[in-house]
Amino acid sequence: MELREHETFEERTIEIRRVSRVMEGGKRMSFRALVVVGDGRSRVGAAIGKALGVPEAIRKAAERAKRELITVPKLGDTIPHEVWGEMKATRVLLKPAAPGTGVIASGPVRAVLELAGIRNVLTKVFGSRNPINVVQATLDALRRLRTPEEIAKMRNKRVSDLPIPKKLRRWLEQDASQKTSPSDIG
Repeated sequence: MELREHETFEERTIEIRRVSRVMEGGKRMSFRALVVVGDGRSRVGAAIGKALGVPEAIRKAAERAKRELITVPKLGDTIPHEVWGEMKATRVLLKPAAPGTGVIASGPVRAVLELAGIRNVLTKVFGSRNPINVVQATLDALRRLRTPEEIAKMRNKRVSDLPIPKKLRRWLEQDASQKTSPSDIG
């Protein structure tokens, strides 16, 4: 994905750890930073940076995260459907939520979702709560999301033929009356 110079991204540092490597003369200390970046409109990325100083580790992580951005399909300010993401012993469940619900999530998951521009979602982390794995599992879940148009195309059907839950169908009809399709929103 190509970055444009005028784009602005918000950064959130999820974790900073002091790590050490054993050398001949003893231990050499350095820092590891986990940073999430996003534009708040549907693009988000995360990465780890390592350096001898904290600011340099954060800068490296942010630069790398900007090179690893993904685009998240959204339906208004929530996600199109329920989805699971996995990374090692961590599993993350994301569920769409009604307007006004907010982001119900733990720290690392909340940072990823808010920077992706998702405002209403329910989440649950299962298994390991390691922040690195939680962030990667959340990004995996976001990569697995599909728009109603993509699902209809995969099944050789029209969007109107899909089994859409009543609450979501009501939202889609209300949205159609405003002459905006769900794909125009994200």
